[in-house]
Amino acid sequence: MASQPTSLAARLFAPAAAALEAIGSVVQLTVDTLRWMVRPPYRVGEALNAMEFMGVQSLFIILLTGTCSGMVFALQSVNSLREFGAEGVVGSVVAISLTREISPVFSALMITARAGSATAAELGNMRVTEQIDALTTMAVSPVQYLLSPRLLAGVVMFPLLCIVYSSVGMLGAWFVAVKGLGIDPGIFIANIEDYMQPSDFWMGEIKSACFGFLVTSICARQGFFASGGARGVGQATTRAVVHSAVAILVANYIITSVLTDI
Repeated sequence: MASQPTSLAARLFAPAAAALEAIGSVVQLTVDTLRWMVRPPYRVGEALNAMEFMGVQSLFIILLTGTCSGMVFALQSVNSLREFGAEGVVGSVVAISLTREISPVFSALMITARAGSATAAELGNMRVTEQIDALTTMAVSPVQYLLSPRLLAGVVMFPLLCIVYSSVGMLGAWFVAVKGLGIDPGIFIANIEDYMQPSDFWMGEIKSACFGFLVTSICARQGFFASGGARGVGQATTRAVVHSAVAILVANYIITSVLTDI
């Protein structure tokens, strides 16, 4: 009889225990990755390849989604502000919203969907085919060779792609507001200069760097410890994308709260 309450408690707390174990493994692997990042030999070629894969190859989807987001946001803003006779401030509204919130979050989600999932799948395939074990056998640290370059690429490329997202988003917003809805171009630009501050830009960049760190760490952990063949790799890739998306949204709120109070 005494075992029944114990087993019931174990079942109730099993999800929380699993979540804490997953967080702990991500933290431990990330610490190892950071430690190997500053130790020779430095994998410069691998880091450049990771940046090219994560940054350059994600450029098209960032350009497409950024342009569409700016156009839609400008369309909705003009139609809403026109009821109050304030459609002239649409430039500043779009610019601040893009740089502080929309660009870092949406660009991070897009990169996660394309590059993060691919990273988890690639590392998972290497794990189940014992390629990672082969690196260890050859006295090559798989953490240094596979994970450190990817973590560095994530921290560097996420902020750069956020800038691209904001830029094309503003171009799309300008085209819709000025060419499509008749907003004066001088007023559109002047309001951006009057209301947008450097802190708005830096908030987006800080968020993007944090998102890059989180996404790369989570996706690397899921792929690095994948098991169970092709099915296990698919499950690890799914978990990588879902956990990364949740981490982005939670971290976005926390970072916004902290930076807004500063």
